[in-house]
Amino acid sequence: MQKHQLIIMRHAKSDWSEGNGSDFERPLTPRGEKAAKQMGKWLQHRYRIDRIICSPAVRAKQTCQLVTEQLRLPQNHIRWESGIYDASLNDLISVIKKYSEDIHTLLLIGHNPGLDQLLCYLSRDPPPVNSTGKLLTTAAIAVLDYGDTAITAQPGHAYLQCLVRPKELS
Repeated sequence: MQKHQLIIMRHAKSDWSEGNGSDFERPLTPRGEKAAKQMGKWLQHRYRIDRIICSPAVRAKQTCQLVTEQLRLPQNHIRWESGIYDASLNDLISVIKKYSEDIHTLLLIGHNPGLDQLLCYLSRDPPPVNSTGKLLTTAAIAVLDYGDTAITAQPGHAYLQCLVRPKELS
């Protein structure tokens, strides 16, 4: 029987330079593009993604497109969900409930601080922070394993299988 997994990914590094318009419109930096591709390759060799739910913010969409290219997934696997942008923990819980039914491996691409809160909420054990005290750095991926039980948004029901940050793969 195939495992049920929720993969949480924060968008890659975005461009904060002046003149890029609103927060929603910020694109990725070249470093962000490289990290998104790198993380897509990492996912490609380990997981079979059934569906991707992604924020429609430019930096998240670009991250998603680069990851999807590495996974060789068709566009119909992606759902653009406005509720992920600037989402609270409760918003993200609602997104999981809405999209996880009959799915084995769900990839959620979005933003902090909501994703950090979601990871801590769903994981049985506290997730490890990096040397600077950060949890989900840009382009980081956390894999929550539900075993043979369906993906749920109940607190503490998943095991943190791994937490990978781009700098750790370099």
